[in-house]
Amino acid sequence: MALPWLQRAELVLFAAAFLSGAVAAAALTRTQGSFGGSCPLYGVVALNGSSLTLSSPSAPSLCYFVAGASGLLALYCLLLLFFWVYSSCIEDSHRGSVGLRIALAISAIAIFLVLVSACVLRFGTNSLCSSIISLNHTISCPEAQKFSWTPPGTAVQFYTNLHNAETSSWVNLILWCLALMLQVVQCKSKATPYQPQERGDPEWSSETDALVGHRQSHS
Repeated sequence: MALPWLQRAELVLFAAAFLSGAVAAAALTRTQGSFGGSCPLYGVVALNGSSLTLSSPSAPSLCYFVAGASGLLALYCLLLLFFWVYSSCIEDSHRGSVGLRIALAISAIAIFLVLVSACVLRFGTNSLCSSIISLNHTISCPEAQKFSWTPPGTAVQFYTNLHNAETSSWVNLILWCLALMLQVVQCKSKATPYQPQERGDPEWSSETDALVGHRQSHS
């Protein structure tokens, strides 16, 4: 069964949301791994001789939350794509009003989670960069990637990864908002469907009787 065009557009948005969510989760996980499992968001950097070190990292659960939320939503998008592709090609299934309401609730929760994740990435990265710049060892956070860190090998491309994770999260937020808008339009169209009247319908019969009676009164 061919899916309605609004639902097909929704699935295209979910495909893009899967990619952006996966990029955000992978970039943040890579950054946390480069700091030996410590979360650099909102962290404090100190000088250790001529090298930099993350002296006060945030709780690892903060990065786990952001990466986990992005990863789980990306997995949801992927499973949803597989389900509707299978349903449209193999089975004769469609999404009813109850399923649409459930999808609306999930999208609203997803928007909240992605918004929180994007804000944590934005302000957490800014706090980390402010701590680095306050040391007067470098004038920008991207340049700090070129300095040596303690222990050696720490903070490999940390700013690039955090920037990619933040950008992907904001893109993901826009995609989820667009998907929610499409779902609202579909919900309204299901609530007030257009059904042409046919002979035998009570409303058609009453209107016909009114017209015929009106004509007979003039004859």
